[in-house]
Amino acid sequence: MDRLRALSAVASHGSIAAAARELHVTPSALSQQVNKLERETGHQLLEPHGRGVRFTHAGRVLAAHANQVMRSVAAAESDLLDLGTEVVGPLHIGAVGSAIRALVVTTLAALAQEHPRMTPTLRDGEVVTLLPALLAGELDLLVIDSWASRPLPLPEGVVTHTLLVEPISIALPARHPLAESASLDLGQLDGVPWTSCPAGTEPYESLLQLARAHGMEPDIRYAVAEYASQLSLVAANLAVALVPAMTQREASPGVRFVPCKTPLQREIKVAWRAHAGGPLIRACLEFLTDAVAQDAGDFLPTAGSVA
Repeated sequence: MDRLRALSAVASHGSIAAAARELHVTPSALSQQVNKLERETGHQLLEPHGRGVRFTHAGRVLAAHANQVMRSVAAAESDLLDLGTEVVGPLHIGAVGSAIRALVVTTLAALAQEHPRMTPTLRDGEVVTLLPALLAGELDLLVIDSWASRPLPLPEGVVTHTLLVEPISIALPARHPLAESASLDLGQLDGVPWTSCPAGTEPYESLLQLARAHGMEPDIRYAVAEYASQLSLVAANLAVALVPAMTQREASPGVRFVPCKTPLQREIKVAWRAHAGGPLIRACLEFLTDAVAQDAGDFLPTAGSVA
């Protein structure tokens, strides 16, 4: 199944590199899967074409069957899950830290009361580490963020539901000369030290992209996973930061939040594998939605769409 999934991904995305990104593996690992499939079938499936590859006739034939097999397996698993309606058993949740504090803890408490036979577990992390765990079946449901300036690419077969959209502000030390500004352009902070989440995370990469769009290279001196720690650095007059609305309540009086002239937003999404939905996922999604409603004043309206 893994080798057929690899071949199907190459057919869907047109290259080994793009297929590897979807499956969250390295291109060399995916090439090894295809090579092993060629040995098992006795046919060459891919051939060199310029700087990339293209399907042979045998590859096209097998890729069509692989696509059909993947659709059939997903449909079968979905049908079996729909047979059960009782919320019982383990649910492995992964979430970004800010969503854990603002939404997930409330959700877990409600689930414990309403569905005592459900046994959720929780792992914190960032999208870059949580998505591979979801695809590998180690996690069942994610609560993750996607910054509007850098929308999160999700692999085929992952379903998402947008819980909320929230504004992002610039956190400045109260003593900073621009702290009382009505709004700021990121370019006005050129040369100022920044704090952000570690490299590779959505907040870090979004800050880089936004800053470069304003003609500057941010001096990110403090790579800190927790927003509460970032806000402590801001309060100590050591750095500035981009901070979403749900985490601003953790700030000390020594921090001021100034909107960006070009409004910034991020989405909090729930994600799960399309074939792994069921009563556990539905129950968790219901209580996450309730948790958002309790704090609705901090967030922007959403369409609540599933993609």
